[in-house]
Amino acid sequence: MHCDNGPASIFFFCHSCDSSYSTHKTMVNSLWFKWKKLRLPWRKSFLVGEDLAGNTFWEFKDVLNAARFRRIVRFDPKTHFSDVQVTPQWHQWLRHVREHPPSIQEQQQDLVRQAQIKQLARLADERWASKASFLDKPKTQQPPPTTQINEATLNTPANAAPTQQTPVSTTSPETAPAAPKTQKVENPWTKAKKANPGEEWQPEAWSPSSKR
Repeated sequence: MHCDNGPASIFFFCHSCDSSYSTHKTMVNSLWFKWKKLRLPWRKSFLVGEDLAGNTFWEFKDVLNAARFRRIVRFDPKTHFSDVQVTPQWHQWLRHVREHPPSIQEQQQDLVRQAQIKQLARLADERWASKASFLDKPKTQQPPPTTQINEATLNTPANAAPTQQTPVSTTSPETAPAAPKTQKVENPWTKAKKANPGEEWQPEAWSPSSKR
């Protein structure tokens, strides 16, 4: 059969090849997982499950205690070690908190739950941001500055006389009343000292007389 649409047919053929290859790879991986999950007596480790990131989880017999199985995780070789993340469900299984490993369906449901929680948190943040906060200052109208000139003062004419004038004093300095003369008050203690002459007496210095 001859194909007229050359590039389109080639693209369709390549796309179909890629899809078939991915399907074939998925089937091979599922068969390989089923084979590794078989607990054959000669095996030392058994595959338990995988996560959505491609990490595989294994159980192997303990050397000291054969009845006890130890649990480990093998990371995807394509993923960098710092980018490896283990879900909480697999953490619980690795620490023997849960007995059975989580299934693929359980892990997918957990991703959906996390997406719903993020969506609800985003909506709650938007509602909270839209409400007015009590910490915000109220928008009050500020009074005009005191330096603002009143319109009435601008409309008054420049040659208008003031309505009130200070009264001019008509009294001259010659007609001003003179201050009253103060009478000299005589001290009574001075008269008492003059009446008693003995108060002014002072003893003379002692001079020894010459011996005869």
